[in-house]
Amino acid sequence: MSATAFTLVMVPPLSAEARSWPDRLTEAVPGIEVLCPNGRQDVDAALVRADAAYGTLTPELLGSAGRLRWLQAPQAGPPPGFYHPALVRHPVEVTNMRDTYTDHVAAHTMALVLALARQLPRYVREQAAANWAPDWSDGAVVPLGEARALIVGTGAIGAETGRLLAAFGTRVEGIDPRVTAAPPGFVRVLPPGHLDRALPEADLVILTVPHTPETEGLMDADRLASMKEGACLINVGRGPTVRLDDLVAALDAGRLRGAALDVMELEPLPPDHPLWRHPKALITPHVAGAGPHAAERRFEVLAENAQRFADGRPLINVVDKSLWF
Repeated sequence: MSATAFTLVMVPPLSAEARSWPDRLTEAVPGIEVLCPNGRQDVDAALVRADAAYGTLTPELLGSAGRLRWLQAPQAGPPPGFYHPALVRHPVEVTNMRDTYTDHVAAHTMALVLALARQLPRYVREQAAANWAPDWSDGAVVPLGEARALIVGTGAIGAETGRLLAAFGTRVEGIDPRVTAAPPGFVRVLPPGHLDRALPEADLVILTVPHTPETEGLMDADRLASMKEGACLINVGRGPTVRLDDLVAALDAGRLRGAALDVMELEPLPPDHPLWRHPKALITPHVAGAGPHAAERRFEVLAENAQRFADGRPLINVVDKSLWF
């Protein structure tokens, strides 16, 4: 099959890593023309010619892209507003960057789980105060070999997290709208309609879901109240899935053992937010995906899809635009 020439526009602003990609794409994909416009007028002119684009397209920019057939999102879970109604209606096929940092996020998730299970946040505070305060009570730790974990979202990150947890002897169950077969280490995967029945049984509730119309505010006051007494909540998916005010209230009420968040409903988390200093909260600043090779993996997704687009083959990481993932 011979490749078809096409034009791809790199829509600004571009990250430092992405600015090095046009030359590499031109070398890797025969027939591709890569345009890197800067000002709004240049972007509009480039999009008129575009068969494909990388980046974020506002409704106004999308209106200039009459030939557009493929849009590569720059992230696995783009920020709110990326999937605006005009984009959802448009016939353009959208792909994302999922599964480019699965190992990093799963490792970070396990670090958060272990920190909560072994009271590390409390001991770090005691260390800062030079206070020797061991806790030998029966409830001092969460024994992972006897615990039940509910992983909400069993895509690549959720599946890998479950596999790692199972190695500790944890009973792992999942909730997912698409995955039905249990990944390695999982006892079972249930549809989203079973979430409210599964929550009260879990010692660890781990959220890896993207931000979608269905997951926004997923963990609100009612669902937090339904969690098992002494349970832990960990969120490495997207911030808008957990209502922060409701979480603070749940932690203050003493029902939950703790919460560990890498993503927040408000980012950056305001300096005066009570979660910063809450004794039951562990906060990391949206860094679960940090680690080597992530940039190269993102380029490989873009290059693979560019070659597939040129060849007329199905793209990878295709998104259901109406669901945002």
